[in-house]
Amino acid sequence: MELNERAAQLCERLILDRQSLGVSVATSACGCRLIDCGIDAPGSLEAGRRLAEICLAGLGRVELVPAESSFGVETAVAVTVDEPVPACMASQYAGWQIAQGKYFAMGSGPMRAAAGKEALFDAIGFRERPDCAVGVLETRTFPPDDLCRDLAAQCRVTPDKLTLLAAPTASVAGTVQIVARSVETALHKLFELGFDLHRVQRGQGSAPLPPLADDDLAAIGRTNDAILYGATVTLWVRGDDASLEALGPRVPSCASSDFGEPFAAIFQRYNHDFYAIDPHLFSPALVHFVNLDTNATHTFGRLAPQVVRRSFGVGG
Repeated sequence: MELNERAAQLCERLILDRQSLGVSVATSACGCRLIDCGIDAPGSLEAGRRLAEICLAGLGRVELVPAESSFGVETAVAVTVDEPVPACMASQYAGWQIAQGKYFAMGSGPMRAAAGKEALFDAIGFRERPDCAVGVLETRTFPPDDLCRDLAAQCRVTPDKLTLLAAPTASVAGTVQIVARSVETALHKLFELGFDLHRVQRGQGSAPLPPLADDDLAAIGRTNDAILYGATVTLWVRGDDASLEALGPRVPSCASSDFGEPFAAIFQRYNHDFYAIDPHLFSPALVHFVNLDTNATHTFGRLAPQVVRRSFGVGG
């Protein structure tokens, strides 16, 4: 079953439960289905959990679990992925910047594999030609109708076969689905470092769920800090141990010279220029590699709960 088809099935279940989940459904003028998980609809933790699983195209399990007490919050977002390359890199990664005039959204979900625009897809050798497409947008407004038409065309489906789900960063569902990216963040860092992602057989990660922020800028800071300073990821891999030992120290967020401050402070220091920040920062705090061929475990990085608490505003 293709990624988009799997995600579409999850969308149908979400729509059936929309009242209890706090989401709403509408249709654009061109026929695109729009699922509001936090723009005008209130959303919910469960809506965010399901939104994260849709981002993973149904190839991962997302759970809300107790957080380590050192983080000062009660809940963490745990992710388990058995097909990490298609789930995380071909679907969950927010690699599609959707922009038209003043409109902007970060796009993720399996519609990326349908469009196949990013060079990443050449590297991982994965694209698909689905009958329908599903995308998740981090935004405060749905795209205008002409942009919905264009997105459908880029995904090579008719507009009535495109489903777009949206939630702002500073919404309950939006916060959950972003914090559910611990494994994806680790894989993307490995990709940037030139590691063969096909060696990764499965992944598991968790990160503390921050309190809901007052605005999207504050939410960007908190959700980044949940990963950069609070996420623990375990990756089961195949191959030699020497390459893991050589590459490992460069994988966690502490490999960056920007490590140690809350993301909001780093962002401000770079005048809110996201691309001026050291790209090596964007990785989980603690990464374990378990070699399935040798039974060796390699651990790199460290948690920084004090930075998490400062970012979350939970004292101590």
